[in-house]
Amino acid sequence: MATEAFEEIVEDFEFLEDWEDRYRYVIDQGKMMDPLEDALRVAATKVDGCASQVWLHPTIEAGVFSFEGASDAMIVSGLIGVLRRLYNGVPVADVKKIDARAELTRLGLNEHLSAQRSNGLRAMIERIRLVASEAI
Repeated sequence: MATEAFEEIVEDFEFLEDWEDRYRYVIDQGKMMDPLEDALRVAATKVDGCASQVWLHPTIEAGVFSFEGASDAMIVSGLIGVLRRLYNGVPVADVKKIDARAELTRLGLNEHLSAQRSNGLRAMIERIRLVASEAI
């Protein structure tokens, strides 16, 4: 179960055969995000388990989940952008139904991220799922 926005990434990745191009695409996802306000870069929004600094600020309005995020690393900002395309706009009750690992495997990211980046990505997904669970 993936959003239309995430399916667009899957389709774009099919045309990008070179992993350098795919990395640039992921980084561009981060560059397209609005900057996270400094007031939201606090301990409560910081994600532990990431090698770089990561902040996620989730919101739930009318039962729909979304989040903003930021990182001090360009590739991680891009991964946040990819996760936003996967989760933003999903009913909060459906967030836990998304198999992020399977969806990201469709992009081949798991094969091309360092162990530290993979752990950080897993920590971000766990935070997203936790927030959604607590809101139900």
